[in-house]
Amino acid sequence: MNNEKLTIKRDIVERTYSLALRIIKFVKTLPKETSVFVLGGQLVASGTSIAANVEEAQGAFGKDDFIYKMQTAFKEALETNLWLRLIFDAKSGDASELKSFPQESTFIFNF
Repeated sequence: MNNEKLTIKRDIVERTYSLALRIIKFVKTLPKETSVFVLGGQLVASGTSIAANVEEAQGAFGKDDFIYKMQTAFKEALETNLWLRLIFDAKSGDASELKSFPQESTFIFNF
């Protein structure tokens, strides 16, 4: 594997891990209301699943397995954006923090 591909591989792994960690920390700051608790749980599940699937893709058994894991990560990124939008539109979280998350999700979409 050439250096450029290795750098891209490390970048996506690190960025999805960082996104998952930011989501976990963000959810801890949300109000302790039932509806927000449910949305936060969904957000943590889908947001950390992005990183988990990208990580699993690194140990794929073959090209098809790699593609499947990366497509799953993409679908989880779409779902994560849904939960972020709902939290934002319900005015349940810090707006400035919420606006920065889609930038990372867009990166994953474009990968």
